[in-house]
Amino acid sequence: MAINVLLPQWGMNMEDGLLVKWLVEEGDKVEKGQPLVEVETAKINSELESPNDGILSYIMENAGETVTVGTVIAIITEPGESLARPQKTVSTNKKISRSGIAAKETVQPINRDVQITPVARRLARQYAVNLGTLKGTGPNGRITEEDVRNAANSNQETSVEVVPAARKLAKENNISLTSVQGSGPSGRVLLSDVERSLELHTGDARIVPLTGLRKVISERMVQSVQTMAQVTLTTEVDVTEVVEFMEELISEWRQHRVRPVYQDIVIKAVSQALMEQPRLNAILTDEGIRLINDVNIGVAMAVPSGLLVPVVKSVTEKDILTIAKETRSLAKKCKKEQLGIDDMTDPSFTITSLSNYDIDAFTPIINPPQVAILGLGRVVAKPVVVRNEIEIRSMAFLSLTFDHRAIDGVPSGEFLRNLKGKLEDVSWMK
Repeated sequence: MAINVLLPQWGMNMEDGLLVKWLVEEGDKVEKGQPLVEVETAKINSELESPNDGILSYIMENAGETVTVGTVIAIITEPGESLARPQKTVSTNKKISRSGIAAKETVQPINRDVQITPVARRLARQYAVNLGTLKGTGPNGRITEEDVRNAANSNQETSVEVVPAARKLAKENNISLTSVQGSGPSGRVLLSDVERSLELHTGDARIVPLTGLRKVISERMVQSVQTMAQVTLTTEVDVTEVVEFMEELISEWRQHRVRPVYQDIVIKAVSQALMEQPRLNAILTDEGIRLINDVNIGVAMAVPSGLLVPVVKSVTEKDILTIAKETRSLAKKCKKEQLGIDDMTDPSFTITSLSNYDIDAFTPIINPPQVAILGLGRVVAKPVVVRNEIEIRSMAFLSLTFDHRAIDGVPSGEFLRNLKGKLEDVSWMK
């Protein structure tokens, strides 16, 4: 029985995906769980796996195409099963190997009725352009010199190492990728490279196109503030013991080549506070408030094109060193644009920090469908009255934004007070 392979919805806000490259070809035998095609959404790259054993009889959507969620992109049949190709655009002859290199194109016979200019024929031999694949733009469909040159340029651009989102943006704005200087590993063209080129094309460097991740962030933030009753609570915390504890961890973690930071301690403390106030460790659905059993904390990380929120899973079950290692690993993946689906899915609560930018307090915006987000301000030494005496203490602000539809101010305040207590007395961490 034939099985339709559909583009799934990875995340509640995913609407479409770009098919980066097929890892198998038509006629290949595939096994359940075997990666079939690389897919890029607005935020991540991942591989779509085969839902069953069988033969990949038909590829219904080509690499380089953006398709909507639920689209049939391939058909798997049982060995020996005969199935006519469904009514859909036939995939091109160009196949993509597992290494991402376009396989040699099958030569198509040239229609003898189509006229080809001598210059076009000579250029086709020079640039190895398959005339059988061209559609002439000259009179009566005649293949011209320009047709061959356009095809040659297209082939050259295909050979350039390019992030799929960058290739899509270049195509939308008629920018030749061969003219874009890549800043990624081995000269790979990134989305930011094409955006810089687009700024030059507009003649005004102040214009930054609202595309890709930046566009998704814009839409999500508007959705967040328009659909939620968001309230922010702020409290100041004496984190002197946290700073001293981090000093102790420096020598202890040196062998792991990890240096502790303030956020590592906060992530662990937040997980404990959420266990005691589970209404904030939740998402809001059409059915109601869904309390999440695991504490999966999203950590907002800045990238050139915007903000990504990879997730540290099951934080309550991990020690601080493990948390620190995972956040460093996720940060490296962010920079290299290598985050996968598992790195980005199922957050139950988010932490965002501006502590490195001399910001004390701010109003973080909730990442829907979560119901709360915590903002971290900088740690600063200041005079504080302690037991009727003035001492220099390390102080920091915490800013909690919560959705008043899902939770009230009192339990949110209790969460902040609980978290404040855990950061002011870190004996429970030792």
